[in-house]
Amino acid sequence: MAKARVGLYVVGGDSLTRTHRPCPKCGPGVFLAEHKDRRSCGKCGYSESKAPPPSKAKGKAGAA
Repeated sequence: MAKARVGLYVVGGDSLTRTHRPCPKCGPGVFLAEHKDRRSCGKCGYSESKAPPPSKAKGKAGAA
């Protein structure tokens, strides 16, 4: 069953540009789904975060 490829490519003149990143495990033919806070592969389950994890502050400001 063929899946729709709408929105995965942008045609500009004579060039074709991918809009989504390929999965590093599956290869260049499988794209990562774009979610609010992460990217994920529906084929192998690979997932990566879009934002870095929050940093932990060592000291509090204004503490005496």
